[in-house]
Amino acid sequence: MTTVLIADDQPMQRLGFRMLLESQDDMTVLGEAAHGADAVRLVDRHRPDVVLMDIRMPGLDGIEATRRIVTSGARTRVLIVTTFDLDEYAYDGLRAGASGFLVKDAQPEELLAGIRAVAAGDAVVAPSLTRRLLDTYIHHLPPTSALKEDDPRLAALTEREREILTVVAQGWTNTEIATRLHLAESTVKTHITRILAKTGSRDRVQAVILGYDTGLVTPSA
Repeated sequence: MTTVLIADDQPMQRLGFRMLLESQDDMTVLGEAAHGADAVRLVDRHRPDVVLMDIRMPGLDGIEATRRIVTSGARTRVLIVTTFDLDEYAYDGLRAGASGFLVKDAQPEELLAGIRAVAAGDAVVAPSLTRRLLDTYIHHLPPTSALKEDDPRLAALTEREREILTVVAQGWTNTEIATRLHLAESTVKTHITRILAKTGSRDRVQAVILGYDTGLVTPSA
């Protein structure tokens, strides 16, 4: 059973999420939060598997709430749920430690699949969602300086691992990586697991952010 906490300041939005989630045999909603401080408090109390986190909420916003949940060491993973044309801070939410990104007008099956992926921990955000995020927010990324060769996270990688991190950051799926680099898909998964471990990235999305932060990939790539 996947346990979920819903954090959103709109009561109707919370109700919609709850009705959808509770229609699933493998999901249960542990609680609802109307603002970030409530979300942090309820995570500490209930320890849900996943938090559906809005960004714009009164008081403590979703970005700071995400940062506090992640830094607390809780096993709870945060899934940002927001609106593309209103919220320009989703990227900041991912940098704060969120494990994924969805839009509020996503299809129900897309939201459910995203929650299950985040809860599983091995396919936190589908590559297609990563690509959508990059395509939409690429112009919000801060200017990137030259490649930071001395960054210890990059220094720990082999040449092949760095190559795979680069294409992951460009939004390639595991199948695309396997096909274009002539590797078995299981080998690609092994490489990505090692990349996450060596760089201290929580998941694939954090690896994408690392690629941009270190200059391995630039918005023009």
